[in-house]
Amino acid sequence: MIAVIDYGVGNLGSVSNAIKYLGGPAKITNRPADLKKADKIVLPGVGAFKDALDSMNELGLIEPLKEEISKGKIYLGICLGLEVLFEKSEEGDGGSEGLGIIKGDVVKFRGRGLKVPHMGWNQVKTERQGCPLFKGISDGSFFYFVHSYYVEPVHGGIKAATTDYGLNFTSMVWKENIFATQFHPEKSQTVGLKFLLNFLKI
Repeated sequence: MIAVIDYGVGNLGSVSNAIKYLGGPAKITNRPADLKKADKIVLPGVGAFKDALDSMNELGLIEPLKEEISKGKIYLGICLGLEVLFEKSEEGDGGSEGLGIIKGDVVKFRGRGLKVPHMGWNQVKTERQGCPLFKGISDGSFFYFVHSYYVEPVHGGIKAATTDYGLNFTSMVWKENIFATQFHPEKSQTVGLKFLLNFLKI
């Protein structure tokens, strides 16, 4: 079973429907016990960083999630599901603390003439060879983005892909059992379905 975490904000329907379309046994849940039972965990998300973490904390999901990831359970974070892995975000008054699973920060796009949020299709260029989620996907393929913030990992070695939007930002990280994207594979049509199918196969 693939647990799709429901913390009150997120693109749950699109993600779970895409997984089910591909033959995966997705279950939308906000129960900590389901994270322990699941074979894999998906954390999709849109919305505010702090609100998401507050909601997860109230539901008792944070410690079980961190425990399952530390045990080696396969995790896929999408958009906000990538950002919350980091230590802190600029979002909110004075910033917000993240899960601290990955060292680094979440920062806002800045630049004269740069439209924020970054919304629409953009190229994703692989930075590391061998990422199983990119199997059969051409380097430089276009994926769909909707975000105002991006991640800055301390250790560049976990960058799986980058994208150019006023600067070359990290659009995917890969660290052992952790896969997390700034783009939305569930909104990325054929190439996104291939990406998710690869996730189901690992």
